[in-house]
Amino acid sequence: MTVLGYFLILVALLLAASSAVLLMRRALRGGGTDRLAGLLMSGSLGAVLVASGILVALLLMHDFSNGYVFSYSDRSLPLFYLLSSFYAGQEGSFLFWVLCASLIAPALWRLTRKGGRRDEVMGVYMIICTGLLLLVAIKSPFQSIWQMFPDAPVGIVPDDGRGLNPLLQNFWMVIHPPVLFIGFAAMSVPCSFAIAGLWKREYSLLPRQALPWVLAGSAVLGLGIMLGAYWAYGVLGWGGYWGWDPVENSSLIPWLITIALVHTLLAQQRTGRYMRTNFTLAIAALFFTIYSTFLTRSGVLGDASVHAFTGAGATVYWMLLLLLAAIAVAGLVMLIVRWKELGGREAPHVYLTRETALGAGALVLLLSAAVILFGTSLPIFSASSVEPSFYDTTNLPIAIAMVILVGFSLTMQWEQQDARETMRRSWKSLAVAAAATAGLAVVGVRDPLMALLAFGSIFALTINVDAGARVARGDWRFLGGKLAHIGLALFLLGVISTGRYSRSTQVVLPVGKPVDVLGRTFTYQGHVPLPEGKFGFTVEVREGTATRVLQPVMFDAGQQGIMRTPDIASFLTRDLYLSPLALEEGGAHSHEGDRHTLPKGGTVRLGDAEVTFARFDMGAHGADMGESGMTVGSVLEVRRGSENETIVPAMIYTGAGAPKYRNASSRLLGGEVQLLSMNVGGESTPSVITVELRTPGDEAEHGEALVVEASVKPFVNLLWGGTVVMMIGFGLATLKRSRQP
Repeated sequence: MTVLGYFLILVALLLAASSAVLLMRRALRGGGTDRLAGLLMSGSLGAVLVASGILVALLLMHDFSNGYVFSYSDRSLPLFYLLSSFYAGQEGSFLFWVLCASLIAPALWRLTRKGGRRDEVMGVYMIICTGLLLLVAIKSPFQSIWQMFPDAPVGIVPDDGRGLNPLLQNFWMVIHPPVLFIGFAAMSVPCSFAIAGLWKREYSLLPRQALPWVLAGSAVLGLGIMLGAYWAYGVLGWGGYWGWDPVENSSLIPWLITIALVHTLLAQQRTGRYMRTNFTLAIAALFFTIYSTFLTRSGVLGDASVHAFTGAGATVYWMLLLLLAAIAVAGLVMLIVRWKELGGREAPHVYLTRETALGAGALVLLLSAAVILFGTSLPIFSASSVEPSFYDTTNLPIAIAMVILVGFSLTMQWEQQDARETMRRSWKSLAVAAAATAGLAVVGVRDPLMALLAFGSIFALTINVDAGARVARGDWRFLGGKLAHIGLALFLLGVISTGRYSRSTQVVLPVGKPVDVLGRTFTYQGHVPLPEGKFGFTVEVREGTATRVLQPVMFDAGQQGIMRTPDIASFLTRDLYLSPLALEEGGAHSHEGDRHTLPKGGTVRLGDAEVTFARFDMGAHGADMGESGMTVGSVLEVRRGSENETIVPAMIYTGAGAPKYRNASSRLLGGEVQLLSMNVGGESTPSVITVELRTPGDEAEHGEALVVEASVKPFVNLLWGGTVVMMIGFGLATLKRSRQP
């Protein structure tokens, strides 16, 4: 079956290439090859479908003579995860991409038959499909284990496979990759319309026929990105949903480009302008989709990203570069040849119009894409890389400009500048946004840029809610754009609340001993074995009179080390996030009365001495522990009578997950001080530490202790809810545009 699968890929490649040749020949010369080209396209689709079915069958039969099946599955996998092994590796993900692109082809064939220019559009599209099939033929999942692993004993089939990456054995990771690849495949459609329109000088082809595809592709790609973010939040245990990893960023770049394209296509439909921009962006969307694959699958980011594939081989590397070069050359040549004709009619010298606002919004989105592209690509050309803070700092003012433009664009008129009318339509929403921002400042939002982002988001939210309410009284199908903007505003409010105003601390939980953490009482009750060699750590959390039990998980994933999965208690206004870091076996802890929580500047009395938490020391050294990593010390000033002493207990973050501790000896206290937890505050939360005094006479042996990171993430549901609303808006907009003649 492995040989048959590879043979079918070659057949699909030959049929797709033949269909492309016939379609291009008909477009150039005319003739009666239309029916034959369609049959060849259908034959290619059939071959890809059967080949995909064969790979699924090989996985279900546990045929470990196939190298791909051996690499990404084993006999213990349930059906759900066994099927997801299809796209767990490079070879299978390439095949899945081709499958998605092949399934789009018949729908695109029917659409272009009604709208015209089918030969040109389908010819370009089938050339793209041919390139993707060539990639699958080069990096095929249909290789024997002896081809894929030359050192494997010839003729001996393993009894079991290596299995699926434990991190991928999650519901959200099962659906995230296929949704993402459907979005990638959809990016080929606007590029095909753009090349065909430039070729035949039919410059209305792109906004007239491609807009529904751009909307649908943007929706699917955006959903795929956010599913990955939700998986990271709920599975990886680092407490966030977006880490600005190069592989994360690489899929965000084409999405931002397509969102910009949506807005300029709407402007072209209404005014006939932005033609140069639209054709450029339609081609760039596919170019950067392939570039995203190059970053993810070629191995160039193997040292810069924890998510990137490695060991793709030189052939895949150069094949992806060849695809990028082909798209770039074809697009640039066509744009250069037609550039003068794409100028459109001269624009009047007005600025406060909806057309200008849409163009400015697209420019802001593209600026964000350019910033992310720079940071993401830097490791390819340099030994250095940018920190996540670079993206936060540069994108924050961009996001502010974007939401303000989203708000004002709905109050402006097409091609007519009327500042007074714009302000008349906007003042109520501006007043609501100002009042709400003032309220947020009272409760702790003091960062000026964050306050501006909150102001812009609330302004855009109220404008679109008001406009949506008026539209809903007429035709609900026109709600798409309003809902998408409402979702964006809610999403950004969620980013503000979770990004800057979450509270997080690391703490040691001795078994059976209540510990006050973030205004709650945590009691670690021990660990229990779970299936598949995992261990759950039971923690009772008491908040007021309510009690909830959380059970984060840790397990040994072999070569990948210790994996940690958090547990999350979700409430309407916040999430309580508990991630395990380490399990300490045995040790000594002092009595409960020797543990104290100190805010920055706070003082506590210990015996006849006073201890004040003065500040954090980010330059504390941990070399004396034989550890490297970021060391954060807490400077404590000890006073007893006329004597003074400064001690610096510290936490050392080694990058292995669990912090190391460096106690500080105190002559005046007669013992050692250890940090138990640390919360570096922000604008709305004070800096707080919990310390424990250890003295020789106070120590009591205990059993195990669980080291955890506990976080409270306010209003994180705004982020997920905003995403859902945004996707609904995209769906309605796609439905409306697809039904337009």
